Amino acid sequence: MGRFMPCAVGRGGIGAKRAEGDGITPEGVRRIEVALRRARCGARARGVALRVIGPFDGWSDDPTDPAYNGPVRRPHGFSCEALHRPDRVYDLVAALDWNRDPVEPGRGSAIFLHAWRGPRRPTAGCVAFAPRDLAWILARWTPRSRVLIGRAAPAFIQVC
Repeated sequence: MGRFMPCAVGRGGIGAKRAEGDGITPEGVRRIEVALRRARCGARARGVALRVIGPFDGWSDDPTDPAYNGPVRRPHGFSCEALHRPDRVYDLVAALDWNRDPVEPGRGSAIFLHAWRGPRRPTAGCVAFAPRDLAWILARWTPRSRVLIGRAAPAFIQVC
């Protein structure tokens, strides 16, 4: 849509994702499966399901978990990431379709679009934007929209 927005990617850069926890943001073309928001966040999403995050919501990151790379309720018998966090990073978050159909244990979980902790502060493999930019993207998302993650020089993330 003709807008350029700074973003942060994984501490391992953009490339071929090898394993859970490698810090790499996987290159490729992705769609958003679901958007999540805290109740205090009034953001809206268009063209994608938007669910409210509660205090017991999590996302499994344990390759031995039958629910690996999917939403779970906490406490959970396996390792999982809390979606209801004390900071504002997941006030608005969108889960990309990385390693979802089929799920391969250990290939990496939860590539999210979320708010950054600050400009140029790397993520664990997700793509992070300024909160207002993330809200802008999700408010204009359509079922045909995609996130393009590439490592050409310079690396790029394109949302179209």
